[in-house]
Amino acid sequence: MTSRPPVQEAAAAAAAAIPALAGMPPRQRAAQLLAGADAIDERADELIELASAETGIEAGRLRGEVRRSTVQLRLFADEVVSGEHLDVRIDEADEEFALGVRPDLRRMLVPLGPVLNFAASNFPFAFSVAGGDTASALAAGCPVIVKAHPGHPQLSRRTAEVFSAALTAAGAPAGTFQLVEGEREGVELLQHPLIAAAAFTGSVRGGQYLAGLAAARPTPIPFYGELGSLNPVVVTPAALDARRDEIVSGFAASVTGNAGQLCTKPGFLFVPSGSDLGPAVAAAVEAAPEHRLLYPKIAEGYADRRATILGTDGVTVQTEGGVRFDDDQEGWARPTIVSTDLDTLLRESGRLSEEAFGPLSILVEYDDGTRLAELFGTLFEGTLTAGVHVAEGADAPWVAGLVAQMTAHAGRVLFDGWPTGVAVSHAQQHGGPWPSTTTSTTTSVGTAAIQRFLRPVAFQNAPVELLPPALRDDNPWGVVQRRYPAGESRSWGTAAASAD
Repeated sequence: MTSRPPVQEAAAAAAAAIPALAGMPPRQRAAQLLAGADAIDERADELIELASAETGIEAGRLRGEVRRSTVQLRLFADEVVSGEHLDVRIDEADEEFALGVRPDLRRMLVPLGPVLNFAASNFPFAFSVAGGDTASALAAGCPVIVKAHPGHPQLSRRTAEVFSAALTAAGAPAGTFQLVEGEREGVELLQHPLIAAAAFTGSVRGGQYLAGLAAARPTPIPFYGELGSLNPVVVTPAALDARRDEIVSGFAASVTGNAGQLCTKPGFLFVPSGSDLGPAVAAAVEAAPEHRLLYPKIAEGYADRRATILGTDGVTVQTEGGVRFDDDQEGWARPTIVSTDLDTLLRESGRLSEEAFGPLSILVEYDDGTRLAELFGTLFEGTLTAGVHVAEGADAPWVAGLVAQMTAHAGRVLFDGWPTGVAVSHAQQHGGPWPSTTTSTTTSVGTAAIQRFLRPVAFQNAPVELLPPALRDDNPWGVVQRRYPAGESRSWGTAAASAD
């Protein structure tokens, strides 16, 4: 089931699983997610050892990531049982409807079909084989084919074996979950007519290429890509006065954690002119040990971006750091921090405003907060996160304008914190305007991620025996239903009028 099946066989097996999955009671599908979570927890030591050897990530962080992955599966299991993700709406037939006779209308979301998940490199558990994209697609009732990442092939195979066996033992039909390897295989599957949607976490260039393939198909499909992000953070003068040491240490930890190989690493820190924060930040990050990067291709890309930034006019090195390659062509990095001013960033945005996927960040001094707020949208087209550090009752009026600009250009706006660390929860938003993602209206983390793999269908005057269980009046699945009774239309508008 997970032994790298040919593309045609994988797509056909996934398509064959759709009827059984779509008609499966929620508790049965939830039980499969729980079984997958339990199996990964039981094999955690073995899987972590493989992951650390292949990626260079410390075992401590990987153990936390395993927990995040299995908690995520359990969260989705609860969501499946509640049925909230189905968005069931029932309009009762109404002979006296305000616009004429209204038929019986029942609407819900149904699975899209087989989903192709391109696994990520930097989270070998949480965004890989049994990570969030896989979990949310399975929760939606979609079969999943994972295209393994070449940065951790042994871990991918073993995780797939463990996860697939658990799903099967819990009653998942054949074809529910499969693993394929190889760039060519991934592209062929993306173009296969039986694939209904795809998810991707990776570079802007790679995501843009794959999104183009998905859009160019005879029948285009949704492509949910999480790409590059700069994650700017602004420190106001009042915040710097109140929490200087805390801001320095928090920023240093956020940039150096996991060798900066996180999509939410703060790529820019804006600080008031004259703050002289560079030496303190340099001292803080220099304490971080040399860290192996995930795999050679990422190390090469980071080295190129670092060289471009260091070679830009108007950039001052605060701590040079470095990248070295060993005999196996694995890259090892020490943090790099540089500084510049707002005018230089504007002038050299072509060289500086591209993600450096590694332990590098740019301090930018600003003189006028109002000007920074006005220019924010010019500097950052789209980003997963944006943050601002404030001090209660002591910040200037321009901060409100800055927050409005951040809201327009980021998926998550943080106050007095750092963007690394993404809570897996109901209200989380992990996505933003292009180029941070290909589809700005979705999230890849949190229960709303399920919506990516569903589509709406309405049933009009359907006989009860032909309705899906979630739409029946007796509600055999026990899911959340929103009902709109006959006669209600005659009072539409009164609630709004009374609010005045």
